[in-house]
Amino acid sequence: MKIDFRKIEKILGLEFNNLDLLKRALTHRSFLNENKEWREIGHNERLEFLGDSILGLIVAEYLFKEFSKLMEGELTALRAALINSDSLLDVADKLNLKRYLLVSKGEKHELEKAHPYFLANTVEAIVGAIYLDKGFDESKKFVQKHILSKTERILETESYKDPKSVFQEKSQKNLSITPIYKTLESWGPDHLKQFQVGVYLNKEFIAQGEGYSKQEAEVNAAKKALSKKKWK
Repeated sequence: MKIDFRKIEKILGLEFNNLDLLKRALTHRSFLNENKEWREIGHNERLEFLGDSILGLIVAEYLFKEFSKLMEGELTALRAALINSDSLLDVADKLNLKRYLLVSKGEKHELEKAHPYFLANTVEAIVGAIYLDKGFDESKKFVQKHILSKTERILETESYKDPKSVFQEKSQKNLSITPIYKTLESWGPDHLKQFQVGVYLNKEFIAQGEGYSKQEAEVNAAKKALSKKKWK
């Protein structure tokens, strides 16, 4: 696969000093299995780990300074809405990262089904790569442009309200019961593991959800539970 990484730089509005960092950010682990010459570049999982922490810090600092009247719980929910998989997938789509992500031919079909998950991780990896190459300020500019710019819309639509939190509030208010989440099943390889989680009120099964992390599966279960209980 031939990728024009300089073109990607233009899309990102950056010029990397070490282009290998950008290449690594766009490389899925599976790609190395079929392209041994790429192993010196490496895959993006460590950059994803770093980028996740930097992204969380930038967003937390911004919200802390800009929204002095919001309580801790509201800040936490708003931060989660800004950096969850759906938000990062939106960034990935606008940057057309799906076109440039390097994956193996064998994994491409499976990864297509999980694209919200792996493209969100790629955005985090890019944040990590920018930080290592250009420092915190440039990482902050990228996050401000592509992620923090969504804050006003999220506040207006109240989409920052986490379904798990809403379901817990409703169940405690209406039934004096705190929901319990249980993992029902998991499957798939480590890098694409999927989870099925059920939500219960006492011993009563309410709904189930699936996702590429336990957290995502729990959120989807909570959404379905709210709908089933008609607690909108």
